[in-house]
Amino acid sequence: MVSKILTTHVGSLPRSKQLSEYLFAKDKGEKIDNEKFENILISNVDQIVKRQLEVGIDFISDGEMSKISYATYIKDRIDGFSGESERRAPADLDDFPEYKEKIANSGGTPTYSRPCCTKELKIKDENSLLNDINNFNKSLKKSNHTKAFMNAASPGVINVFMPNKYYKNDDEYLNKLSSIMSKEYEQITNSNIHVQLDCPDLALARHMNFKDLSDEEFLKRAEMQIECLNNALSNVDSEMTRMHICWGNYEGPHTHDIALEKILPIILKSKIKYFLIESSNPRHAHEWKVFEKIKLPKDKVLVPGVIDSTSNFIEHPEVVAERLIKYSTVVPKDQLMAGTDCGFSTFAGFGKIDENICYEKLHALVEGTKLASKII
Repeated sequence: MVSKILTTHVGSLPRSKQLSEYLFAKDKGEKIDNEKFENILISNVDQIVKRQLEVGIDFISDGEMSKISYATYIKDRIDGFSGESERRAPADLDDFPEYKEKIANSGGTPTYSRPCCTKELKIKDENSLLNDINNFNKSLKKSNHTKAFMNAASPGVINVFMPNKYYKNDDEYLNKLSSIMSKEYEQITNSNIHVQLDCPDLALARHMNFKDLSDEEFLKRAEMQIECLNNALSNVDSEMTRMHICWGNYEGPHTHDIALEKILPIILKSKIKYFLIESSNPRHAHEWKVFEKIKLPKDKVLVPGVIDSTSNFIEHPEVVAERLIKYSTVVPKDQLMAGTDCGFSTFAGFGKIDENICYEKLHALVEGTKLASKII
């Protein structure tokens, strides 16, 4: 019997102002001092590894320090992207135009390059990934810590944020992305680091890119995306895999979010061990009940978000414990891990959560999970 529920989070953590400035300069194609950038990057990775361990997180990440965003970093590693893709607002913000304008005017929308696929995709830079792995492993070794994961874009989310303008259709594009991205997933896991596939294409995309489709049409697309993801993971040990499902890491109405009950049966067809879902925000906190109807397979682990990533409220540990206790009524304790709703810095230099508050929220996660572990 498991005595302790482990803790983790979704991945991204606040980057330093200096690092963010370098990432944006790189994104704009400006010339930078690469040696200085590398030194700043290493320092940031060392610092966030240290801070995660100080608050007691079990499964830690490199914070996505080298990436300007969780999806578009791929354009710097794969040749075949150019121009700019159309930006589409989520359907819930379309329903509240004054609020949407307020967000835009307040700088609430991150600005970064989002190109399209305009020619044959080919790997152009393998060193960036190897560098990320090397920097992270060095920091882990210094701390004598082994439980670690690294985020990677799924084929589906790349398709959402950097759409196809070259291949015959989306099926062909997704298959190509699956083939190319498989190398990244394999390199991460071969380095004894769990790979986390970020998959807002299975939730957020429903009310953003595909808001004109019916639920049934969207779910057919989701089936195809899971199939491509499974192909990309064919040479990866499923024990080393995680998936994050996200309806959008922004404070908003979220009135068009597709129900977890509709997408869960498709998601569970993936070759994934750990499933991270939003479950503390007001639109999804009730969905623990879904697991009364749809049982979690015995070879899977559920990681409900018990910390809100869009609010500077620091959750009371007893609130965290209560959320986990609810899940323990529908999911066995040995199939539970405690997590966050989403990342704390989805885009470099962008995020509502104060850096120090972020780590206090993670500390509350740890303390609340300890309480729950004693009760469950």
